[in-house]
Amino acid sequence: MAQLSSWRKLDPRSRRKIRVRKRLSGTSERPRLSVFRSAKHIYAQVIDDVDGRTLAAVSSAKKGFAAADADKKDIARQVGAAIAEACKGKSITAVRFDRNGFLYHGRVKEVAEGAREGGLEL
Repeated sequence: MAQLSSWRKLDPRSRRKIRVRKRLSGTSERPRLSVFRSAKHIYAQVIDDVDGRTLAAVSSAKKGFAAADADKKDIARQVGAAIAEACKGKSITAVRFDRNGFLYHGRVKEVAEGAREGGLEL
């Protein structure tokens, strides 16, 4: 029962994250595209869980993404397209999408759509 009570103490996002990551793992053939959303920026990285390596990473905190009047959803779509471009450079065509406990809505969805438009298979 100790595990059950500690499970209930977690915030909802952490609970969703654990539930999703139980079933989702990245391999060298199909790595995991993990998305993190903060209040200001959005981050995406492609991870090979077997080797424990990050293969590619892109964030809106880098120069060139954030304009003063840009919409956060548009920036998220640009991050998705940029991670797809980085994956093409490393000859990665298919990934498994890890929403990292966030709901598949808004900026997280825009990253996925931007990656699809960039040529990644999710």
